Amino acid sequence: MLTIKHFLFAFLCVGLFQSAYAANLSSSAYVNITSDTAANAKNIAFDEARKQVIKDVLSQYADPEQLNETLKNANVDDLTNLVASSMIEGEKLSSSAYSANISMEIDRKNAKKWLTDNNIQNWLPDETEFDVFLVQVIMKDKLADWIEINKIAREDNIEMLTKYINGNQITVEIPVSNRNAFTIAVAEKGWKYYNKDGVLRIWK
Repeated sequence: MLTIKHFLFAFLCVGLFQSAYAANLSSSAYVNITSDTAANAKNIAFDEARKQVIKDVLSQYADPEQLNETLKNANVDDLTNLVASSMIEGEKLSSSAYSANISMEIDRKNAKKWLTDNNIQNWLPDETEFDVFLVQVIMKDKLADWIEINKIAREDNIEMLTKYINGNQITVEIPVSNRNAFTIAVAEKGWKYYNKDGVLRIWK
């Protein structure tokens, strides 16, 4: 068991070290729009891609229902201000249509302010909060699995703060210094894990 622990620790240090400190706030959306002119189609396409990327990225760090409701009537200029950079691939246009795969990176500082200003419950870390990371716990048996996760945290002296509960999914915050220890501990108990955009997802 000691050998296995050493192997897991070495593997996790390599795979998780960089992502432990900051989330990757980027995503992409494929759009295919027809309008009266190609220019209008392109404008509409970018508006749709922007909303989709913002939804995909920020729904991991904010209440999904509040976010979706706010996005419905959000000001275009406000949403544009959330985009730090964008890239277009596979662009195609005709006299009345536009399609492309549009990638965008969200500006953390502006996104945090926009979520807060619109009273959207969120746990998006700002630039001074990189000493913690998020874990999304996806449970089959909510009571039994949650009891087990709390037991694992207690046994390893890991401080765990509940941030958001949505059905069978609970989002918690854990110190970055405990990331490797926590991941090894849950893996040994049969939990699967996957790191995406700086968020650790675990499930059975």
